[in-house]
Amino acid sequence: MKNMVYSVITGTGSYIPTVEVKNEKFLASEFYDGEGSKLDKKNQEIIDKFLEITTIGERRYVSDNLVTSDIAYFAAEDAIKSANIDREELDYIIVAHNFGDVKKDNKRSDFVPSLAARVKHKLEIRNPNTVAYDVAFGCPGWLQAVIQADYYLKSGDANKVLVIGAETLSRVSDPHDRDSLLYADGAGAVILEARNSETPIGILAHKTRSDTFLHSKMLHMGKSFNLDYKDKNETFLKMNGRKLYQYALETVPQAIKDCLEKSNTPLDKIRKVLIHQANGKMDDAILKRLYALYQITEIPEEIMPMTIALLGNTSVATLPTLFDLIMKGKLDPHKITEGDTLVFASVGAGMNINALIYKV
Repeated sequence: MKNMVYSVITGTGSYIPTVEVKNEKFLASEFYDGEGSKLDKKNQEIIDKFLEITTIGERRYVSDNLVTSDIAYFAAEDAIKSANIDREELDYIIVAHNFGDVKKDNKRSDFVPSLAARVKHKLEIRNPNTVAYDVAFGCPGWLQAVIQADYYLKSGDANKVLVIGAETLSRVSDPHDRDSLLYADGAGAVILEARNSETPIGILAHKTRSDTFLHSKMLHMGKSFNLDYKDKNETFLKMNGRKLYQYALETVPQAIKDCLEKSNTPLDKIRKVLIHQANGKMDDAILKRLYALYQITEIPEEIMPMTIALLGNTSVATLPTLFDLIMKGKLDPHKITEGDTLVFASVGAGMNINALIYKV
């Protein structure tokens, strides 16, 4: 076979924040609906229903002294160590996020300089040819940055790329919106390198779609549901959960199928499905619909590793953190070994969807 260039992950890293927040913390919260009326249900009932629907029992928040670029840097250091590379040889640093650095005592997003520039500075990289920039693409941002890295590597423009996904959703969630129970903080990173191979390895194919005409405002920024909130100008992440759920079920399975066909990969060759985790039950439904597209009713056990029950929805950090935990043997019983073929997939604000087929 012809010798070709492939994009291969050679190192992984993550940072899981230290502040554990269990569902019980929200028993003292005051929740309102979108019209500003206080919910008439008891908080215990709200929390119990939330756990049943999402499977989230706890999540992690960053400590007060940290911001997104800090935890992005921690994950980057972990990935660089894992790959055992000289950081000065990095051609690109791409950081996926959506809100910039948001401080504990100042909720305004801080984007200048870019988080990638801040990470490069923290890494003490002096090489001016290490290009650093950000990607804002909703929850699929990290996977989209990986797709961009694939283009750089296969074109010969780069040999080594650091891709990070980091977010502190706890800083942008409305404490009076029950959706705030979904959100968490975290960071994950990978090193991708160009490799010559006569057989397909690494990234085999990818697929992205953006449904902005009808769905661009399914996730948006808005005022607190509490009309008496102390800061009238402050905005928070808002979501139309019901519509998003239906959109994901209708589109994500087909996007994954399209990607599998693009890479000529049969579904039964997939060892793991690594999917963005905003809602555990939603992901179960997406997986069932994916297999239904192939008229398969029996889904292999342990094919879809999950972290959402303990870590919550960490947006762009979900996939790289999940991958890192498995690769380092920290998510029993899940393992990924050489020769395994994986699916990465994500859905989020935009609305955007992407999928990627990867062979270890």
